[in-house]
Amino acid sequence: MAKPKRLGDQLLEKGIINQDQLEIALYEQRRSGSRLGEVLFSLGFLTPQQMQESVSESVGITSLDLKTIVPDAQALKLLDERFARANTVLPIDFDEEAKRVRVAATNPDNIMLIDRLRRQVGTGISVVPLLANERDISDAIDQYYGYELSIDGILRELESGTVDLNAGALDEYAQPMVRLVDSLLTDAVKRGASDIHFEPEEFFVRIRYRIDGVLRQVRLLQKGFWSAMLVRLKVISDMDIAESRLPQDGRITLTVSGRKIDFRASAQPTSHGENFVLRILDREKGIVPLEKLDLEPDSLDQVRLMISRPTGIVLVTGPTGSGKTTTLYSVLNELNKVDVNIMTLEDPVEYPMTMIRQTSINEGAGMDFAAGIRSLMRQDPDIILLGEIRDQETAEMALRAAMTGHKVFATLHANSAMGSIPRLFDIGVKPTILSTNIAGIIAQRLVRKLCTHCRKPHPAEAFERQLLHVDADSELQLYEPEGCERCTFSGYKGRLAIMETVRFDNEMDDMLLQQASYKELQAVVERKGYLSLAEAGIRRVIRGETSLEELGRVVDLTERLGG
Repeated sequence: MAKPKRLGDQLLEKGIINQDQLEIALYEQRRSGSRLGEVLFSLGFLTPQQMQESVSESVGITSLDLKTIVPDAQALKLLDERFARANTVLPIDFDEEAKRVRVAATNPDNIMLIDRLRRQVGTGISVVPLLANERDISDAIDQYYGYELSIDGILRELESGTVDLNAGALDEYAQPMVRLVDSLLTDAVKRGASDIHFEPEEFFVRIRYRIDGVLRQVRLLQKGFWSAMLVRLKVISDMDIAESRLPQDGRITLTVSGRKIDFRASAQPTSHGENFVLRILDREKGIVPLEKLDLEPDSLDQVRLMISRPTGIVLVTGPTGSGKTTTLYSVLNELNKVDVNIMTLEDPVEYPMTMIRQTSINEGAGMDFAAGIRSLMRQDPDIILLGEIRDQETAEMALRAAMTGHKVFATLHANSAMGSIPRLFDIGVKPTILSTNIAGIIAQRLVRKLCTHCRKPHPAEAFERQLLHVDADSELQLYEPEGCERCTFSGYKGRLAIMETVRFDNEMDDMLLQQASYKELQAVVERKGYLSLAEAGIRRVIRGETSLEELGRVVDLTERLGG
């Protein structure tokens, strides 16, 4: 029987890593005692997908670090503590929709153990075994079993009045406030939230999640809980717990459902106490291939043509929360190769990316966007990403970088793609600098997708036909939200991007030199087949992917009335 190849040899043969990278990883492995696959991933030599595929091919099982994982309360209920201790296993998370539970075990390829697990969790639920250290599993069983981890259960424990919220404890999980904060963060991630708001009022604390771009109230808690909750949130965010008069920023990292999640924290003093907001930065959702952004085929083609130009600036416009960062990170991910030097200036860095040099703006230390570009230009970049163009100096520095042979990506606040040109003129950019240096402009919005399980069809009404520019006698059927358990009765689940793209050519460059008006520029791009945000969104409405009401929430449709 042939001896199985070692993981490092397999990766070398496939060309995934080179000999230098393997030597560095082996040195770090000897120093840390970690598994080779984990070391290669932490060094950025393997992507998460490559690590999962390579390790599973080598040993047949995915491994994980329990010290950074918060188990799912639903999963823990599937296996009682006695069974978990007897078999040295720990349920990590339960996917209710897929009917799948992931379980950490010391010997995941033990067929008899898997059979016992299946009988214990019940029929209809699949078991996914994961490899973990025996001591880590035992410590996690001690830590998590015996304590209530569901949000409702923890609140009942707190409301019983038997808990001293200010008392210390050797085991922090004996403190329900610690468990409550962890459970709320985990719950928000599992529900697909992008932000968590803790908002103190005069007599209570409101907790809201932003899901699919819309804030939803999920809890009202007693005001008496807020002081201890705030201390816990500040501790894990590395903030000063004694400071309550000034705004503070911080960061948290947790592993939820097997993936690392970063939280950007912000504390803001208000009249009823400190307001606390967490931005959830899920790397798995934030960095996705361009083809998985669910773009229209023609929009995707235009974006690829823009980024294929060797020089020039590509602008992405849209309001806060319109997916600009996701689009730009997807573009960088596509361009990220070992033969190019990509550098970014962000405010702040949201998602760490392998091989890309990322810098956070620090205006207090004199590092604004304009100063940052000057510094980057001395770092021999091929591609530059600017978080935002805010003023004339930054705009001109970015355009001069494009003029000197660099590929530049930046965001700009404007209502539409063509609206970016008057905006640049307005902040003082000269037409001579703009002409020939703009590769393209993308304007985008995010609209909520109708839940495919409960969306309700209806014949298009007269005003809807007018907005859609559809003949009155055509048999058009539209969809509207209904609400079911799968979409938490909102009628929507997930979001999709609608885009308008303008790719610049010689004719457009000449018009910029002549300082053509907005109307003149608009007439030219329409002649070239330009699709506005409204028209791109209407395509989605007619296909039943979103509702007309939802499109009208993010795009002005009034100009289409009477058109």
